[in-house]
Amino acid sequence: MTSYNEDTLVQQTTADYLEQELGWRSVYAYNTEDFGPDSLLGRGSDREVVLTRILREKLAELNPGLPEATYDEAVRQITATSATQTMVAANREKYELIKGRVPVIYRDDDGELVSARLRAIDFDTPEANDFLCVRELWVHRHPYRRRPDIVGFVNGLPLLFMELKNVHKDLRAAYDKNFADYKDTVPHLFHHNAFVVLGNGVEAKIGSLTAEYGHFSEWKRLSEASPGVVDMETLLKGVCGKATFLDLLENFILFDDSQGETRKILARNHQFLGVNRAFGAICDRKALAGKLGVFWHTQGAGKSYSMVMLTRKVHRKLGGNFTFLMLTDREDLDTQLYKTFAGCGVVDNDRDPCRASSGRHLLELLGRQKSYIFTLIQKFHWDSDPSGITQRDDIIVISDEAHRTQYGTLALNMRNALPNAGFLGFTGTPLFKNDEITRRVFGDYISTYDFQRAVEDKATVPLYYDARGEKLRFVDDDGLRVPLAVGPSLNERIAEALAAMEIEDLDVRLRLEKELGRDYHIITAQKRLEQVARDLVEHVTMAWESGKAMLVCIDKLTCVRMHGLITTYWQEKLAELRKQAVGTPGARTPRARTAL
Repeated sequence: MTSYNEDTLVQQTTADYLEQELGWRSVYAYNTEDFGPDSLLGRGSDREVVLTRILREKLAELNPGLPEATYDEAVRQITATSATQTMVAANREKYELIKGRVPVIYRDDDGELVSARLRAIDFDTPEANDFLCVRELWVHRHPYRRRPDIVGFVNGLPLLFMELKNVHKDLRAAYDKNFADYKDTVPHLFHHNAFVVLGNGVEAKIGSLTAEYGHFSEWKRLSEASPGVVDMETLLKGVCGKATFLDLLENFILFDDSQGETRKILARNHQFLGVNRAFGAICDRKALAGKLGVFWHTQGAGKSYSMVMLTRKVHRKLGGNFTFLMLTDREDLDTQLYKTFAGCGVVDNDRDPCRASSGRHLLELLGRQKSYIFTLIQKFHWDSDPSGITQRDDIIVISDEAHRTQYGTLALNMRNALPNAGFLGFTGTPLFKNDEITRRVFGDYISTYDFQRAVEDKATVPLYYDARGEKLRFVDDDGLRVPLAVGPSLNERIAEALAAMEIEDLDVRLRLEKELGRDYHIITAQKRLEQVARDLVEHVTMAWESGKAMLVCIDKLTCVRMHGLITTYWQEKLAELRKQAVGTPGARTPRARTAL
């Protein structure tokens, strides 16, 4: 008999929702499960975490007509464990088998050896798979025995782990006290795991096997247009619907080695929605005349991972010979983007060159059937007419910080060289209202995840604006200082000029002076810079006890000038504070840093 309390009620309600609303089968295993081939779940003992009876049945159903021993071999590979493997390494290996199919060899009727790859899951037809949620399944690994709240199986594979608390408990407790304990005591339960869900009946979060609690995220929206609701039902609908579950499993999981240790990356809600909208645009690229849209996800929202997920999904689901031209305008951005793709195992420039080292090399790469090419916009610099280098319509240009790469001869060379390519723009900042060039190349927004939503989702930290600094003034004929009204015209002219200048190799200061005329001299006037430097030093010394600050200037020369001014005023402030401390009985001499 089930003992009902708030914990079990949340557990039962969740299982009922999966069964009644989302079409899963549901089984309550606590003290009702027996063992053996004909038992409730077909397990031989509580040490087993894969339901091999269901798995074998599905292998035969999804891959008919093969020798019986072939299915047994596939089951063996899927369930085999190694004492020397870490939990994350085992999880990665099993994921590749589940997603990439299980390799087997058998003899046909003529005695010839035949290689085949068996599907463990039918990703194209969700209803062809068996979805089963099991409540309170005993799992044993000597000397520990644990009972998870809910384990979700697809074709007998334990892909979903759910830890559920009662409504008044914080989800952090589910992570610290339960999930962390399960990973330590019964790690084999997670060898096949895809998703970890923490919930309390009201709110819920989802994350990966390796994610810290801070990287677990809510699932607020079923579509980008919806306002967003923080509740457990939205997460269950958005994640555990059969089609969505398999889409997430197949296309939105990455393993990233770029930081030195393997991290399992699971798409957040906004990435899943945005990538699928971009995927739809690529499917409709001919109807859109190659204008695939602008993907505006604010900084810190994981745009690089979104690019990896998108390109992999296109290659996997659409097939063909798609080439993705990853375009940036700075060496550091190109390197950063390449390292993300390389860390996720998608590219390897040493084994298969994909980074254009020159304009000539770029031409060579474009002439091959490369899956990925990484280049700077500056590489589209040729003396001869680049028109018609390739007529392929399966080249997709993904432009990072798209609004900065669509101006001038270089961009024109690119579009002439790739007349039938599709263009998809990624940006971390919104487009200017009058930025018609970017819209003409890419079209309008296809996915939007702005700063406010990112703050609400804790994907980035809040930003507070404090209107400080020296106001611009001019002296009239009578010698009076009159405030200078700085309307949008000056600000927008500066921003637009900066965006255009960033992709050129010419001297930035001279070009700014030419483009902005007297505006540049106004904002970089010596007196104004002195006032800004004094205000910054005063602000930092009075408002900050620790931490760091960043100063952004209009160009490198102004940065150097500001560094000199701030250094001078910083030393003056230090001397002033030390003098005050000496004259104050019992006061401690301030230990401010003397170097910037």
